[in-house]
Amino acid sequence: MWPLWRLVSLLALSQALPFEQRGFWDFTLDDGPFMMNDEEASGADTSGVLDPDSVTPTYSAMCPFGCHCHLRVVQCSDLGLKSVPKEISPDTTLLDLQNNDISELRKDDFKGLQHLYVRSWEEPAGLQQRAGVRALVLVNNKISKIHEKAFSPLRKLQKLYISKNHLVEIPPNLPSSLVELRIHDNRIRKVPKGVFSGLRNMNCIEMGGNPLENSGFEPGAFDGLKLNYLRISEAKLTGIPKDLPETLNELHLDHNKIQAIELEDLLRYSKLYRLGLGHNQIRMIENGSLSFLPTLRELHLDNNKLARVPSGLPDLKLLQVVYLHSNNITKVGVNDFCPMGFGVKRAYYNGISLFNNPVPYWEVQPATFRCVTDRLAIQFGNYKK
Repeated sequence: MWPLWRLVSLLALSQALPFEQRGFWDFTLDDGPFMMNDEEASGADTSGVLDPDSVTPTYSAMCPFGCHCHLRVVQCSDLGLKSVPKEISPDTTLLDLQNNDISELRKDDFKGLQHLYVRSWEEPAGLQQRAGVRALVLVNNKISKIHEKAFSPLRKLQKLYISKNHLVEIPPNLPSSLVELRIHDNRIRKVPKGVFSGLRNMNCIEMGGNPLENSGFEPGAFDGLKLNYLRISEAKLTGIPKDLPETLNELHLDHNKIQAIELEDLLRYSKLYRLGLGHNQIRMIENGSLSFLPTLRELHLDNNKLARVPSGLPDLKLLQVVYLHSNNITKVGVNDFCPMGFGVKRAYYNGISLFNNPVPYWEVQPATFRCVTDRLAIQFGNYKK
């Protein structure tokens, strides 16, 4: 259960300008939908953000029995609810229904909440266009059925968190205003073509923890989407899915059964900053595969079955972090990471992990890491047979 003050803080932070890819979003935490910029958490632009303590709160007489209502946040989590409660104020900004026993979303469950909501509170007129977060939290219920018009009233909904339920399909007719969808840890096996049709504002989808195989993605399933972030981890993928949005900055496919990266697999993803392929069964990365990722900054290949350092790393001029620990790498060459000559690489490495590999690290030449910021950034040793 999120404390009410955390929910109110989420509203305040959301008054900043719309999403802009500055660093990376961290979706490793499943207990709530809060996002961190792990490179710039302390440097986010908060200009124009109001201090909740400096604002006179407004109150509504409508509050479902047992719930907590404050600053247009309605918190009804951990109450054992069997259905969406009635008497929710129409000016609600964030509706928290997580950790209940809701099994179905009916047609009129969200009737009257079409303003979920324009503003977080009565902010000055100059901030009215910086709309507050409009979020619906349904995490950890028992939802298996959603009426095709259940979300129709939510014409301004931006964030839908419906992870850890019993869904076997992606809900139909999602609001066109949706920016972020978290639907991981359900029972979804298929992503049909057209399921995301009309979602022009969507930039983030978290759908890991579903029994998705490569054959479960119909051709054109992601057509029209301009995503920045996509995670399909902890699924049943044996290869990188085809035709994912070419706009992606982050792609996380960790904890799958991927065995190889072939030349054409990464061809369309030239805008990737971070690629997560850890905890797979990758034995081979075809030469030239990484050359299609000129903006890559972070590469996760840990806990695979690689026998050598992938070729092409020296040509990635912006690459800063490489995770290669827990593989079968037996040798590290002097030119495996750094380009020949000085001034070629535009960003030096600040993290290379090679521990838990059968590498005789005392044989690795010091010049191998000539383009690393600090020797403490290199992690070696601790190999156990």
